[in-house]
Amino acid sequence: MAAQEVVAVAAKDELGRFGEDLAADWLTQAGLDVLDRNWRCREGEIDLVARDGHDLVVVEVKTRRTLAFGHPAEAVTAAKLRRLRRLAAQWLAAHEVRPAGIRLDVVAIWRPDGAPIRVQHLRGVG
Repeated sequence: MAAQEVVAVAAKDELGRFGEDLAADWLTQAGLDVLDRNWRCREGEIDLVARDGHDLVVVEVKTRRTLAFGHPAEAVTAAKLRRLRRLAAQWLAAHEVRPAGIRLDVVAIWRPDGAPIRVQHLRGVG
């Protein structure tokens, strides 16, 4: 990998970590309990798993510096939602949690340079 590519990947990873940290704090302040972060299995990764009352919430976090490629939430496609449903089932199989229901949420974060950070929590997207 060229030096420029390594720097770009590191910056993207840093932005992703920033977004996931902010989303976890945002959800906690909204009264959810964050149970897991960056949970991985063969099929993929769940950014955050939380509990909202008796419901399990699987959260996809999307963070962007610019809207040049659209709003961060627009990156969560129907295919991504299908995969999140499969990952939620895998997470449940690996943990002793029996929720009343399961919800898929998106936390979209826009972090423009020189402007306030904007956070949007979309509940029950899929």
